[in-house]
Amino acid sequence: VQLQASGGGLVQPGGSLILACEASERSLSNYGTGWFRQAPGKEREFVGAISRGGGFTNVADSVKGRFTISRDNSKGAMFLHMNILNPEDTAVYYCAARLPPRLRWVGRKVSDYDHWGQGTLVTVSS
Repeated sequence: VQLQASGGGLVQPGGSLILACEASERSLSNYGTGWFRQAPGKEREFVGAISRGGGFTNVADSVKGRFTISRDNSKGAMFLHMNILNPEDTAVYYCAARLPPRLRWVGRKVSDYDHWGQGTLVTVSS
């Protein structure tokens, strides 16, 4: 499955953005999915994940209380709602997917996922 992330851009500190991830060939509704980000010179890090059915989510401590993850399986899409953005959130954001190994699975590691999108750049700057 090929993934397409969108919604990145330039935003001022304290602002909000919503990222979207869609599958080009198949619906994402069969996959457990997640968001990761990679800042310049840093390793790719976990941001959030959501189970195939959408009933279970997990977000990184660094974004807890500011970011939420959701999905709309009727549209085959996943979203990352980002609020109170700060310059440390500047990164390329990637969505990822995997056929889940079990019910309610959410993955927090890069190695948990088989499919990756191309990334969308989020820049937080005044």
